[in-house]
Formats: sequence, C-alpha cells, structure tokens
Amino acid sequence: MPDKKKRGRPTDNPKETSIHVRLDTECVDTLKKYCAQEEIGRAEAVRRGIIGLKDRLVKK
Repeated sequence: MPDKKKRGRPTDNPKETSIHVRLDTECVDTLKKYCAQEEIGRAEAVRRGIIGLKDRLVKK
C-alpha cells in the first residue's frame, strides 16, 4: 500500500508542539498591538518572543 500523503502546506520547519497560555489584559493588548504593527499572527509573534529569549540564556 502506498504511503499516505500529508495534508496541508509543505514546510521545512513543521510546528508539531502546541501550547496553551493564559494572559492578563496588559499582555493581550501588547500582543495585539505588536501583531498589528508587524502584520503577523499571534503565533508568529510568540515564536519571535521565544527566539528573542535565546540570547538571554545563561551558558553553563
């Protein structure tokens, strides 16, 4: 039997992990303003924030 074809857009960087976060009003407002300014979705904004944390990691 042939392999099943994957659905959706092909990508070189699949997003396999999902998270759920509760935010206060100030964080939501900041996130909305950033997304509007950069014309991106919330998930992309969160990814950018996490990537920005890489430089702040303490190397041991």
